Amino acid sequence: MQSPLFSHTEQQSQDRYTIQNPQLLRVSLTGHDDVLARKGAMVAYQGLMEFDGEYQSQGQRSARRNTGEGLDLMRCSGQGTVYLANLAQHIHLVDVDREGMTVDSTYVLALDSSLHTEVIAVDSQYGISGTGKYQLNISGTGKVALMTSGQPLMMQVTPEKYVNADADAIVAWSSGLRVQMQAQTHSSGVTRRRGNTGEGWELSFLGTGFALVQPSEVLPPQNAQMGQGAAAQFGVGQHGARGQNQNNAWN
Repeated sequence: MQSPLFSHTEQQSQDRYTIQNPQLLRVSLTGHDDVLARKGAMVAYQGLMEFDGEYQSQGQRSARRNTGEGLDLMRCSGQGTVYLANLAQHIHLVDVDREGMTVDSTYVLALDSSLHTEVIAVDSQYGISGTGKYQLNISGTGKVALMTSGQPLMMQVTPEKYVNADADAIVAWSSGLRVQMQAQTHSSGVTRRRGNTGEGWELSFLGTGFALVQPSEVLPPQNAQMGQGAAAQFGVGQHGARGQNQNNAWN
């Protein structure tokens, strides 16, 4: 049998993580270095591998229930090679160090089991609930595999050059950055998007670090709800940024 398909063979590498192709991640395991991956992300494996649902603490379950943010993970262990992918999204490897990284959990494909994750709240001067309001903070030392819809843009943030990004397009940023959710509109018009432009809420980044943006937008935050009714839609009362979770983190 002959076909150009036979050119798409395994990438030979001694590295733990290897980008097999832009949409496929290869992870090598040696028996004592488990990796946590998005549930259902395994597309193939070789060797003696086991896949188990990852335990979630009471605090993690509570954070997921109250914010909608969090990771549904499986633990991949054993000796061999596992291939991970999700909806043919582009995959990127990031080394996390003491600086830390904040990310929308939707875009996490896999991470080292040694890393720590925590749900945090993003400040909003209007208290709007929706995309961008809660994010996942990743700390420790290790690698994270992120996914984007298309090739992303990495933007440097400095004290002289702050960055604004659409809340529906931002993927990740340095945890040390100061972040605020905002809209370039008067508070009296907060319940509607910017006239007829189709633009809505932004995340504003100040400090020193990076912000990763993808060339795709999910549903606008105004279509997202936490809880029930108008209060949930527009983040007022207990659903607002200052209503509950006063310490800015779900533990």
